[in-house]
Amino acid sequence: MSQPSTVLRYGRSALLVEVDDVLGFQAACEAAQPEGVVELVPAARTLLVRFDRTRTDSATLTRSLASLSTVDVSERSAETVTLPVRYDGADLADVAEATGLSVSEVVRRHSATAYVAAFCGFAPGFAYLTGLDPALHLPRRSTPRTRVPAGAVAIAGEYSAIYPHPSPGGWHLLGHSDAEVWNVDREQPNLLVPGTRVRFEEIR
Repeated sequence: MSQPSTVLRYGRSALLVEVDDVLGFQAACEAAQPEGVVELVPAARTLLVRFDRTRTDSATLTRSLASLSTVDVSERSAETVTLPVRYDGADLADVAEATGLSVSEVVRRHSATAYVAAFCGFAPGFAYLTGLDPALHLPRRSTPRTRVPAGAVAIAGEYSAIYPHPSPGGWHLLGHSDAEVWNVDREQPNLLVPGTRVRFEEIR
């Protein structure tokens, strides 16, 4: 368990909390329900806390947040989403060469891992999934693509992801999935909200 290392003012109605375990601290905030908090937005190493200035102020909320400790969310019940993947990505062979693994071993390691959607960014529905096997950690491509198709399953750095829309991108493409991770017609448009557990299942 840990407490936030830094709480910074972020404009007139928000605070930015720097903390190692973002999801654990978010869970602590959700349980404590500090007065005036209206939204929590997780990122890789920070949690943005938006508040209503008619109900609290930055100094009061800072004291409340500084008193919280992260909670263990590893055993907390959370939805698990299984995404079928056809491993036919344009970068699959290059990833195998760069990691010193066979193509089949890259696929095995990627699909054997249990991931967690840590935060969303870049585009609506683009979830950064933690839990990638360290053997598959690679920097982004030196030359990004101008267009990556929707459904592309990719890796970069310590993360895996699935592209929700056609867009530019510099991640390594391992395969593709027909799963619709973003749909504005659903009650919850984002299939992979932060905290969601994710598994990739190889299909042929």
